[in-house]
Amino acid sequence: MALGRMTTAITIIRVEQGTDAAGFAAPRDVVLASVRAYREDRHGSVKWANRAAFSEATALFRFRVIPNLDIMPLYYIVCGLKRYEVLSVEVIRGMYVEALVREIHPVGRGGKNG
Repeated sequence: MALGRMTTAITIIRVEQGTDAAGFAAPRDVVLASVRAYREDRHGSVKWANRAAFSEATALFRFRVIPNLDIMPLYYIVCGLKRYEVLSVEVIRGMYVEALVREIHPVGRGGKNG
């Protein structure tokens, strides 16, 4: 993987439960890291056909391992105005993290949920 292909800026976040000013439970985003990544959207290639176990995945992100941070499923990746849920994580040769993700559509925006 050449570094020149890692041109997409992403932010890795975790959602935690907190409280708002009125004392009600409210989810909040905790930023874990902001890095550059290689992004590949789902398409009809042989590689994506072999990933049939992850048929929900809509994209793949590949980025360098971040010291002292283990990327786990149920974390989120924000890329531009889109938000993705991490479904699967694999460390490749101890140098790169490959995350299969699915896009989250906000309710009422014409996506799956709305």
